[in-house]
Amino acid sequence: QVQLDESGGGLVQAGGSLRLSCKESGRTYSSYAMGWFRQAPGKEREFVAAISWSGGSTNYADSVKARFTISRDNAVKTVYLQMNSLKPEDTAVYYCAASFRTSQAAETQHSYDYWGRGTQVTVSS
Repeated sequence: QVQLDESGGGLVQAGGSLRLSCKESGRTYSSYAMGWFRQAPGKEREFVAAISWSGGSTNYADSVKARFTISRDNAVKTVYLQMNSLKPEDTAVYYCAASFRTSQAAETQHSYDYWGRGTQVTVSS
């Protein structure tokens, strides 16, 4: 069984920064892609960023390019999302996800097998 635990969310003013972390536990013998998604109130969950197993390939939603950076440390089975220049429209619950069916930086939700419970990010104006 795979478990994903997100942390690092909170309340921040517009223009500020937050760093989200997601630690995977339970499955140690596979290579897997990781992704971040978010869901704002009244909206569908959307893709934010993804990273390949090696960390050499990343993808970002257009809305976060040049502001967010995804990275991973496989030694501690943790993926990070550094969020800078935050905007009120970034307010959402952020979910990390793991895909054991691909090691590439997948952008679609159906590519992912396991999901965390989410962490709230609120950006005030």
